[in-house]
Amino acid sequence: MRRHLLAAAAVLALCAPAAQGIGQSVDRNQVNRLIDEGTNRSQVVLTAAYLSDQIGSRLTNSPGMRRAEAWTQAQFTKWGLRNVHKEGFNFGRGWSIERSSVRMVSPRPIQLTAIPIAWTPATNGTITAPIVVAPMKKEADFAKYRGQLSGKIVLVTLPDALSDEPANSPFKRYTAEDIAKQDVYREAPYDPAAADRRLKRLDYARKMDAFLKAEGAVAWAQMSRNDGKLIHGEGYLFGANETPSLPAVEIAAEDYRRLARLAKIGAAPTLEIASDVRFDDSDRQAYNILAEIPGSDPKAGYVMAGAHLDSWVAGDGAADNGAGTAMIMEAARILSASGVRPKRTIRFALWAGEEQGLLGSMAYVSQHLATRGPANAPQATGMASYYGFSSRWPITPKPGYADLAAYFNLDNGSGKVRGIYAENNAAVVPIFNEWLSPFKAMGAGAVVMGRTGGTDHVFLQQIGLPGFQFIQDPLDYGSRVHHTSIDTFDHLRPDDMRQASIILASFLLNAANADKALPRQPLPTEPVVTDPFKYADDED
Repeated sequence: MRRHLLAAAAVLALCAPAAQGIGQSVDRNQVNRLIDEGTNRSQVVLTAAYLSDQIGSRLTNSPGMRRAEAWTQAQFTKWGLRNVHKEGFNFGRGWSIERSSVRMVSPRPIQLTAIPIAWTPATNGTITAPIVVAPMKKEADFAKYRGQLSGKIVLVTLPDALSDEPANSPFKRYTAEDIAKQDVYREAPYDPAAADRRLKRLDYARKMDAFLKAEGAVAWAQMSRNDGKLIHGEGYLFGANETPSLPAVEIAAEDYRRLARLAKIGAAPTLEIASDVRFDDSDRQAYNILAEIPGSDPKAGYVMAGAHLDSWVAGDGAADNGAGTAMIMEAARILSASGVRPKRTIRFALWAGEEQGLLGSMAYVSQHLATRGPANAPQATGMASYYGFSSRWPITPKPGYADLAAYFNLDNGSGKVRGIYAENNAAVVPIFNEWLSPFKAMGAGAVVMGRTGGTDHVFLQQIGLPGFQFIQDPLDYGSRVHHTSIDTFDHLRPDDMRQASIILASFLLNAANADKALPRQPLPTEPVVTDPFKYADDED
């Protein structure tokens, strides 16, 4: 026990100078003003409702996303933010759904729950054809079905048995024990060979489309990965020269399994598919939206908060990530309405292309902060740039690299903030503990060492900058809302969003006024392979 106490004291002693050096004390009178503005005059629910109900889904470069780009800029300007503008980066085609229908017409008529897969072409009328169940996941599977697909709608997913999802609680708030499990330092594995294998598999969707077209198939369908009649419609062939040849739909798991059962024991069912989708090539640039509260010291750099504005198409993009967008915007409104005069500039970012590989935040990193890879290396695009980012060396900081003092991200639905991930940065732990201390009565107080990924702080972390994601109650985000057809306003929690917006505003102000920028980890250099004895796994 004594050894443990001495070790703990030593850790605290090491951390204390870092905490003192940044000037982490919280102005609790200012916190009271932020709480007052963020509770009594909150606009976060109205913002989320407009994004969800008025604009709806915001697939990158779609008409909905273009409306959202214009509206969010207008709101920032209305609230008194400065330097409101958009920054473009190369993306690809716009795409949207006008209307769609998938019906089984034999052995009996029934409307199916289904959605066109993003960036697949229209049917140009109604396609009526029998199905064939031909599960395929890799190029080697094609040989099994040669000569069997002409004139068919091909069901390419292996129909599994009913999942155990209904046995699990769809709605959850974190317990203290749940949060404590995330307070673990985990080494980030380095396996460039796995990244290479993922890059090679990016071509599979194009190869499958070409194979089905050559075999004379008229369309294809996949099964939703969720039960409960939830559908997603995700697709990734958004590049200007990547558009598939065949229409494709995702069918609800229950409907898909019914089709497969019927085909297994009798005549193949006949489907009607009508997919009226539209491409837009008027502007192949996607745009990040940026706005600022100017700092008083132009040499002090800036702090930043971000969320992705884009969404998928099946729902309204309310939880993913209209909620995060609304909370970023509300933090901006709270700070502006409170009349703060920060030392550092506070910058707000609404990213595009997150759902296609964090492309908007990657573009910002490449434009303003650092490049990865040899200077003369060909530039990867689309999903290839995402999968290859962490394996490109060296990292070369740009002149603006030192200006970013801190970045905070929100992208886990509308759940209450319970704390923040330190991302293996031990030096920020005592600082964040102090910054969270006024909000323990609101349910936020945890600083965990663990990492979290899959969203727009990732690439800042990977170039050695202090980028962080908040811990949020999961609610029903992961269990049934994420990317699905029920991602609507009804699944948002207004009280939680008000709380999160206030905490974000406070963190930004603390970071903007701190004596020093948040402690950084060393500039990454290429590590050794974590497991040099690992054999390749095709499923990596």
